[in-house]
Amino acid sequence: MTSVTPISPQTLGRLKSAAGIGGWSEDTAEIAPLVAEWRGKYQGRTPLLLKPDSVEAIAAVVRICAETRTAIVPQGGNTGLVGGQTPSAQGDEILLSLRRLNRVRNVDALGNTMTLDAGVILADAQTAANDADRLFPLSLASEGSATIGGLISTNAGGTGVLAYGNTRELALGLEVVLPDGRVWHGLSGLRKDNTGYDLKQFFIGAEGTLGIVTAATLKLFARPAAIETAFAAVPTVQAAVELLSFAQTHGGTVTAFELIPRIGLDFVLRHVPGTRDPLGAAHPWYVLIDISLKAGEATGVAADLLVEAANKRLILDGVVAQSEAQARALWKLRDEVSGAQKPEGGSIKHDVSVPLSAIPAFIERAGAAVAKLVPGARPVPFGHIGDGNIHFNISQPTGVDTQTFLARWYEVSRAVHDIVVHDFNGSISAEHGVGQMKVDEIAHYKSSEAIDTMRAIKQALDPLNIMNPGKVVRVRPPV
Repeated sequence: MTSVTPISPQTLGRLKSAAGIGGWSEDTAEIAPLVAEWRGKYQGRTPLLLKPDSVEAIAAVVRICAETRTAIVPQGGNTGLVGGQTPSAQGDEILLSLRRLNRVRNVDALGNTMTLDAGVILADAQTAANDADRLFPLSLASEGSATIGGLISTNAGGTGVLAYGNTRELALGLEVVLPDGRVWHGLSGLRKDNTGYDLKQFFIGAEGTLGIVTAATLKLFARPAAIETAFAAVPTVQAAVELLSFAQTHGGTVTAFELIPRIGLDFVLRHVPGTRDPLGAAHPWYVLIDISLKAGEATGVAADLLVEAANKRLILDGVVAQSEAQARALWKLRDEVSGAQKPEGGSIKHDVSVPLSAIPAFIERAGAAVAKLVPGARPVPFGHIGDGNIHFNISQPTGVDTQTFLARWYEVSRAVHDIVVHDFNGSISAEHGVGQMKVDEIAHYKSSEAIDTMRAIKQALDPLNIMNPGKVVRVRPPV
């Protein structure tokens, strides 16, 4: 067993001074919720929480950590799902929260950009854009607590990827504190800059393993004149895929297209107060669709789509929201699917992507594999069918001990991931990242050339391995 060297009191004192007044805490009550992943899968420890409110203070902290070889775990809203934001259980890493770095620096409506500190909450970023009569399209269930820095560091996806791309495509420039404490001032609103390596791309999706993102310049878009929201029952997943293709040629712009299984809807109706089934009868599958319209485009596109789709037998029933309140109620059914699985007991979760046309075959094949391994297990495949990203979650069989079921996590995940990668050439992490959950899994599935290249980048930028060690890619400890 490897011994752990505690961080010296002298180093802790220097870090407190660098973080400034109000910039640190040793209060166990304040720290406790920040060292626990929200699903309870990962539990860490830290001797010190740092929460500086300036880039200069963060840079000073990192310089001390580099000098003393003290590991740092950056954290945004603590909404990550792979343990990337959670320190190790050994208690030898500093937890650095970006939440106090929360200024909206600039909104350029004419240039369609905004520049934000990393600690700005996504919902506040959306509001800042809206106040300037612009749209920031990144949207996900945790937008009330997820922060810009965390979203960039995990290359978050969400429900708007189909039309606007993921975070990587929304980021124009970054400000980053490098592992030696220097600050890279890469905030730029340029759409074109062909002057060598696109450095921001190294840090997007790196989960804080290459540097600490402190600010970002992001793309804005014209606000739609209207958004029509439809909820439809489909007979099969194949019908859902065909409906997507039809909707994309029908009119307006399909900006969200989400798949919900009946079991997922049942969980929501059972456990989330104030929800109701929008349709009169139960159906095997549902899709939730947003269609955005520009000024001058005729309304009623969603209703026409449902009528024509019914004539083609792509849907069994459907409804179009008649107000913003009704649209929010329909979206709540989708947004609560993940949380509603918790009261049903243990859930083995997968965040995978396969080619769109392969989604029906993947769901069928993965479901059969899980049923063979764990009879009675309840698959809940849902999510962003429009971009090929399925959250293939598996709720425990009714009446089975939760810990007994969760002990099968590795076995079940390996079976699902084998199908994703070997049968469909897909990805075992579509939008949640790698963190500590999948650091060994990607080493199993990626080529040695890919892993070696990732290690080379990590070792070049962070030779001391102090930036969120043990996440994304494992490297040899420095000599």
